[in-house]
Amino acid sequence: MPGNFHIDPWRPVERAVITHAHADHARFGHARYLAAEPGVGVLLSRLPGIDVQGLAYGEAIVVNGVRVSLHPAGHVLGSAQVRVEYQGRVWVASGDYKVEPDPTCAPFEPVRCDTFITESTFGLPIYRWDSSREVFDGIDAWWRHNAAQGRASVLFSYSFGKAQRILAGVDAAIGPIFCHGAVEPLNRAYREAGVALPPTRLVSEIAAKDKAAFKGALIVAPPSAQGSTWMRRFGEYSDAFASGWMRLRGTRRRKGVDRGFVLSDHADWPGLQLAIGATGAERVIVTHGQIEPMVRWLCEQGLDAGAFKTEYGDDAVEADSIVDTAGSAA
Repeated sequence: MPGNFHIDPWRPVERAVITHAHADHARFGHARYLAAEPGVGVLLSRLPGIDVQGLAYGEAIVVNGVRVSLHPAGHVLGSAQVRVEYQGRVWVASGDYKVEPDPTCAPFEPVRCDTFITESTFGLPIYRWDSSREVFDGIDAWWRHNAAQGRASVLFSYSFGKAQRILAGVDAAIGPIFCHGAVEPLNRAYREAGVALPPTRLVSEIAAKDKAAFKGALIVAPPSAQGSTWMRRFGEYSDAFASGWMRLRGTRRRKGVDRGFVLSDHADWPGLQLAIGATGAERVIVTHGQIEPMVRWLCEQGLDAGAFKTEYGDDAVEADSIVDTAGSAA
């Protein structure tokens, strides 16, 4: 295919098409970037100074004879599937995606294609999500109980995407909300993109010795803050982790938090099956996550399935990683 562009490249290229701004998919060093318009602000907040072109969802451009368009992936703000058409054949690269509605980003849009390139972060039957409303009801109940006891509630989550989804989903009437310095700039980018989030304050705005200011508050922080001296300022607190990996008891135990909330910005096993089936693709290529089980299942369905070796989904890329061997920001 003569397009002379690369999708989520991990080495410097002349023209990069970016599915979303998580660090394993969007990296410094490319000469030019193309991304979905709603995510340009977030991309610039993470990669300041890059030369980026925003493209509206569904709008097509022709790059060296190849027709390219971006379509909502439902993963985080500005996440996109990349549709590529050349000589009557259509490929779609999903990037990361989820099919559950999320008020902080455009919902996943199935795109018909001949070949679908999919993630498989949670590509095992054990991964089945409860509705987000049930999860947020649980978070609210935990926060409300802690507030009644005069404790702070510290909730660890990925700073981009998950944190903003939590802010949009919790009951802000329970108490004040504070955010870590890694989270607040992304909140600002979301608000500038028109996403409604409740009022938040930086933790650093409060004097380190003023522990009383955090009683009854919700504090949203990246996983890297856990166990750090930064936590000492909250006085008595309860902590929790929000991630799809919380479905595994062993992960909850290893993280050593009081609560684990199963909340993911990736599709679960049924969601992956639904999304793949909706494309009508005869060929499916799996890029990262639970690759072998997904390829095996796809072959059992009579599809032509295989895998690409990529550098996506390596949590070491994200400073706020959760488990050493799992997939991308969960």
